[in-house]
Amino acid sequence: MSAEFTSRTQTVTDHHPFALALPCIRMFTTDLSDRVALVTGSANGIGREFALSMAEAGASVAVHYRTSDEDARATAAVAREASGAATAVQGDVTDPDDVDAIFDAVEAELGQVDLLVNNVGDFAPRHWEELSFETWNRVLETNLNGTYLCSKRALPAMREAGFGRIVNVGYAGTEKALVYPKNFPYLVAKTGVIMFTRMLANDTKSDGVTVNCISPYVVENSDEFPDEAPRGRWASFTDLRQVLFFFLDPDSEYVSGENVEVDGGWIPEAL
Repeated sequence: MSAEFTSRTQTVTDHHPFALALPCIRMFTTDLSDRVALVTGSANGIGREFALSMAEAGASVAVHYRTSDEDARATAAVAREASGAATAVQGDVTDPDDVDAIFDAVEAELGQVDLLVNNVGDFAPRHWEELSFETWNRVLETNLNGTYLCSKRALPAMREAGFGRIVNVGYAGTEKALVYPKNFPYLVAKTGVIMFTRMLANDTKSDGVTVNCISPYVVENSDEFPDEAPRGRWASFTDLRQVLFFFLDPDSEYVSGENVEVDGGWIPEAL
């Protein structure tokens, strides 16, 4: 396998009681030089960590945002220092015209997108009856429609090149059609993301393109924390990066349609 392992100490800086310093981790990494990556919703949070990790691995990175202009440009600046090429692109992933404009901008500045991470997705952790119709739709559309629209726009160039990596972001438990009155449209949308991942993997099996999904439970930067953390801590960005780099690696070309839950052994039925 072309990827190699390196060591790096990762510290969880969140002030929640379950936050702690992780031990030195054998870090999975890969060479993304000469690749162009687009990470949706990457001005902050998990998306930012994905974008910066890919830049550290050598990729030219497009940092996407809808409203967080200042944060996106700051993230792009850090990515540019790491890889030498990065840009910030604005747009609404639920609007087909905006998605075209996002990709047009990336292609004009960095080149064709080889690596797409569909990370963006609104989150509304309230009882379903308390959600406005606008919020309900926004959660469904950003998580599922955004994944569909960006993947559809990226695929022609990937197919023509005979190479592409699409990594979607799901949620732990939704592979089992997890339902719960709180945050219901998010759970429905993430179930759809996993189904879309498997469909698209089948549809691209002869194209040199892989499509996979990373599904975390609670991550170190989450807005809410349950009472108990699996294995005594929440998922770190490093945990997610391990899976991301495995999916992106050129030698992972036979791994497609998979969903890896990064949840520490959490059982969804315990909700």
